[in-house]
Amino acid sequence: MFKKILIANRGEIALRVIRTCKEMGIKTVAVYSTADAESLHVKFADEAVCIGPAPSSESYLKMSNIIAAAEITNADAIHPGYGFLAENAKFSNLCAEHGIKFIGATGAMIDQMGDKASAKATMIAAGVPCIPGSEGIIPDYKECEKLADEAGFPVMLKATAGGGGKGMRAVWKKEDLKDAWDSARQEAKAAFGNDGMYLEKLIEEPRHIEIQVVGDSFGKACHLSERDCSVQRRHQKLTEETPSPFMTDELRDAMGEAAVKAAEFIKYEGAGTVEFLVDKHRNFYFMEMNTRIQVEHPITEEVVDYDLIREQILVAAGVPISGKNYYPQMHSIECRINAEDPFNDFRPAPGKITTFHAPGGHGVRMDTHVYAGYMIPPNYDSMIAKLIVTAQTREEAINKMKRALDEFVIEGVKTTIPFHRQLMEHPDYLSGNYTTKFMEDFKMKG
Repeated sequence: MFKKILIANRGEIALRVIRTCKEMGIKTVAVYSTADAESLHVKFADEAVCIGPAPSSESYLKMSNIIAAAEITNADAIHPGYGFLAENAKFSNLCAEHGIKFIGATGAMIDQMGDKASAKATMIAAGVPCIPGSEGIIPDYKECEKLADEAGFPVMLKATAGGGGKGMRAVWKKEDLKDAWDSARQEAKAAFGNDGMYLEKLIEEPRHIEIQVVGDSFGKACHLSERDCSVQRRHQKLTEETPSPFMTDELRDAMGEAAVKAAEFIKYEGAGTVEFLVDKHRNFYFMEMNTRIQVEHPITEEVVDYDLIREQILVAAGVPISGKNYYPQMHSIECRINAEDPFNDFRPAPGKITTFHAPGGHGVRMDTHVYAGYMIPPNYDSMIAKLIVTAQTREEAINKMKRALDEFVIEGVKTTIPFHRQLMEHPDYLSGNYTTKFMEDFKMKG
């Protein structure tokens, strides 16, 4: 087992990893930028190393600084959390070159699944259902037109190096295809330095449902059932729940089997998530695989009583998994609390938190790195807390979330607490009748 783990991340996920390490008797090293000197992950780690100024490019994305921090503190493993370098093949390989265990996928696995086009080709080979469309990067517009006709409109153009909705265009009729092709490529080139595009059939009334998987170094994988992530804005998830209100036992088994097949086909090692789009007829299609821990992993932990960070560490240390699949025994909902103004188009709202009171009680979990007096820096993602509730039924979980949100006090900055409170009263959410288009029609009251 590892003696000391460096956490190459910040905020709530860094603190989350530190907690499990402490429970396992493993020493921890926090790294931080100058903007994060007062963050809780710095305070609760055994050691802390400043790795640079506030910009991510000069700190949390600076591989040489992180490797140097690991070497001077004699850390024998690095946990990357999510975001930043968590799915960076070069960083995974760099850790291996320096004799430091990267608690995550190998560089080869990240390369295989990180590029959307190669991931789709891999999944087709594995026999996992994929959305009809191009099997790789489209060479030119003529081929794009041909593929669109074969798939049938509507279609979706996507940048192969994309993320956060950049380089994506929905095209509902043929006469709009050329303009969409040109503008998506320009946007992708500007954002990622890569204008490679692929095309898919547009799934109507889609739900975004992902399956949590864990694979070990012996080629064995298991699944821990699904999370419904369909409530999202500009392709950023706002809330998640498990089990999905749209799920049937048959669909859960079929999707779980497909996710395990995907993980075992690439001999996946660690915790990962196979993400699917599910249409209104409950046909499901592979979308992508995230080769890291997810922001929303706590809801899975709560309904199956399973520490995913602990399992990541054990797998990285060469411990085999049990091999059994896990199914939800309760209902859990997570609300992402962001420092954003939901009454003003979710505009980021960094600043100083003057008052902070966290909700508590049976079945309430809070993952956060902030406190009263904490200054939220403008340099990073605006998520400042995750509020997770768990109950016997979905109705009970929603009522518990309403109560917890009412009890949650953050003053000094605007947050998304009012949005989540209104979401918990929305008839479509209450009925479980929501898709990834839900936020397009959502309007804040008051």
